[in-house]
Amino acid sequence: MKMDNIIEIKNLVYEYTEEDETFVAVKNVNLDIKKGSFTVILGHNGSGKSTLAKLMNGLNKPSSGKVLVDGIDTADEEKELEVKRRVGLVFQNPDNQLIASVVEEDVAFGPENLGLEPKIIRQRVDDALKAVGMYEFRKSTPHRLSGGQKQRIAIAGIIAMEPECLVLDEPTAMLDPKGRAEIIETLKRLNSEKGITVVLITHFMEEAESADRVIVMNDGEIIDDGTPKEIFKKVEKLKQVGLDVPQTTELLYELQKNGFDISTDVISIEDTALKISAVLNSEE
Repeated sequence: MKMDNIIEIKNLVYEYTEEDETFVAVKNVNLDIKKGSFTVILGHNGSGKSTLAKLMNGLNKPSSGKVLVDGIDTADEEKELEVKRRVGLVFQNPDNQLIASVVEEDVAFGPENLGLEPKIIRQRVDDALKAVGMYEFRKSTPHRLSGGQKQRIAIAGIIAMEPECLVLDEPTAMLDPKGRAEIIETLKRLNSEKGITVVLITHFMEEAESADRVIVMNDGEIIDDGTPKEIFKKVEKLKQVGLDVPQTTELLYELQKNGFDISTDVISIEDTALKISAVLNSEE
């Protein structure tokens, strides 16, 4: 395993049985996640992306193939804690992850389970809450917070354990646009300022726009892998597997369909406006 990979997945298969019928949720996936990267995994419901998230931190074990975290095999039950120390998993419903009646007690739960000294736990809790912009709410009751605030507390609880990598399984699915924006901004900051590797599982296209890398899954397989610009310009391919594209890409795509000589390889509003302006000026 190369030292610049935090996660390495080899020939991964995951099967599960339901009512005496066997389903293959992940089919022969090969994937490396580089340390310090920000990767988004896209796919519609049932594509296998949530199952893959659980395999990345050892919550699910491979049916065949391997998942290595910093060189540790997630199937090795003796190393289970080591894997979870390195890869923290955040789910879509923060209410399922918040267990204490006070915010700072909730964030302290993970470090306490690691057997750390009280002084170290106190420092980690404060640092984690500051990292997600929730320090001023440390004495608050979690259930009185907004959805976005609750999710930031759930993320703080994971990063207080100081993982090298955060895997987030649709963490914004239950949030309003403001809450979604808060979470994405928090993840960008944790990635850029603290060097935490982020793997974000989502079906919201705009959340993938600023990622280093976008992976597209369908029916348990990886069907595309590239930069956001490379992925989103393949409008037809994404639509065929039930995915949308960012609104800017959609606009350029519609202009292209209507005879304008314009490419769909930009995402930001500013770049899109410049591209349209250049085309219109050339038409004059």
